[in-house]
Amino acid sequence: MKPLTVIGFIGSTLDASKFGPSRWMKWRPSVALTMHEDLRVDRFVMIHGTAHVRLAEYVSEDIAAVSPETTVERHVIDFADAWDFEEVYGKLLDFTRTLPLDPETEDVLVHITTGTHVAQICLFLLTEAHYLPGRLLQTQPSRRTDGTAPGSWSVIDLDLSRYDSIATRFAQESATSASFLKSGIETRNRAFNAMIDEIEQVASRTGAPILLMGPTGAGKSQLARRIHDLKKLKRQVAGAFVEVNCATLRGDGAMSALFGHRKGAFTGAATERAGLLRSADGGMLFLDEIGELGLDEQAMILRAIEDKRFLPMGADAEVGSDFQLLAGTNRDLARCVAEGTFREDLYARLNLWTFALPGLAQRREDIEPNLDYELDRHAEREGTRVSFNKEARARFLGFAASPAAGWNGNFRDLAASVTRMATFAPKGRIDIATVDNEVVRLQRLWSGSAERGDGLEAVLNADQLAEIDPFDRVQLAYAVEVCRESASLSEAGRRLFAASRERRASTNDADRLRKYLARFGVDFAMLR
Repeated sequence: MKPLTVIGFIGSTLDASKFGPSRWMKWRPSVALTMHEDLRVDRFVMIHGTAHVRLAEYVSEDIAAVSPETTVERHVIDFADAWDFEEVYGKLLDFTRTLPLDPETEDVLVHITTGTHVAQICLFLLTEAHYLPGRLLQTQPSRRTDGTAPGSWSVIDLDLSRYDSIATRFAQESATSASFLKSGIETRNRAFNAMIDEIEQVASRTGAPILLMGPTGAGKSQLARRIHDLKKLKRQVAGAFVEVNCATLRGDGAMSALFGHRKGAFTGAATERAGLLRSADGGMLFLDEIGELGLDEQAMILRAIEDKRFLPMGADAEVGSDFQLLAGTNRDLARCVAEGTFREDLYARLNLWTFALPGLAQRREDIEPNLDYELDRHAEREGTRVSFNKEARARFLGFAASPAAGWNGNFRDLAASVTRMATFAPKGRIDIATVDNEVVRLQRLWSGSAERGDGLEAVLNADQLAEIDPFDRVQLAYAVEVCRESASLSEAGRRLFAASRERRASTNDADRLRKYLARFGVDFAMLR
């Protein structure tokens, strides 16, 4: 059995009974806790002020009389104002950092019965935060009238999982929060549900940036809104949810939209603009498609995340905004870092909490509950309830869950599909004919998407392709893919020539890429 250390304040009132034999008829918490047969205290760390040195000596002598095996260590901590929370917590924190404690070789109990209410609260918080590596000890006088008993004691373990009723309530609360993040949809995909559980814990316990990755239409924007709503319900944020699609921001417009500008900062700046970061003060900022931001904007975003301050365009003084950041992207940001189009330091800041949302094709078991969700949304929008008949529902779900359904646009495709079927439903019932027509429409839609985005066939004709060597075709296909993903010819050039550009005196990547594409009769405009 490990030796036991107890840490606590001397009770300037309760421990200060009259000196003399009558004191043994009174309950004195610091003395009484060493009088229990079932609580052997080997070391008592007694905290007191200079004004109570004599009392501490007297109580130590009485402890020695009733419990010779207890070593009393007296520590003087003086407070200018014992009711000043900041002072008390700060001095106790400093004290705990110098106090030799080894939870591997000793058990530690923190006595919270004595001391001012502020001191008791601070001891609780220090124990909860593991600065004091132990459990809480409470003592109280006996209900007997003769006053001779040492009273009673109880230990509070802050590991709430040990308390069944409390653990059950926390589990229910966590499940409710996770369901809230999923808009109440009873999803069945185990990997997705596990990811939502993790997001619920992160969103509830930290204000650090969260990065949501996944293909277009996977639900990043909707999940970001739910994260904000959850934090607002838990009073972790009070401000608004501000969303911006970074793919729409270019040049001075990007800087102005994000950071604001002063009047006259650039041509056309006729009035002052606060900017989205200031609009998100006290709330959450969602930067969707953050991989589309330019390097200058990325640098300022990083500074704003870390320092909560930034410089509006044309301003002489910085402004502040305390926001929490959510970011979304359908790009591989690690690859973008390697290609030089995304800042490594910003990626490191965002990559602390990264969650990859799977597309609908990877969650086919979730199509049915999301189908019901989309029908409910349609009813809310239009004020009319539409439903499937039994055969039509089975027909649609059979197709939706089959390999023939590509779901290229993910949940956006599903939402659009439900809207179309509900619109064409005769008398509010979706029948087999409506489903069959929608299946044809979806297949045509996905077939067209595949043709537009499938390699070089959509760029060059058969004769042109026949003249290209297989080796060159692989290179050209990759260059075309990068061009389609990039906002400009210059950006595509920086990505494609990321290594060699460092070794050249001139780095006109746009011209270099233009000439490369021209060899095969391709230009950037036709790829966009």
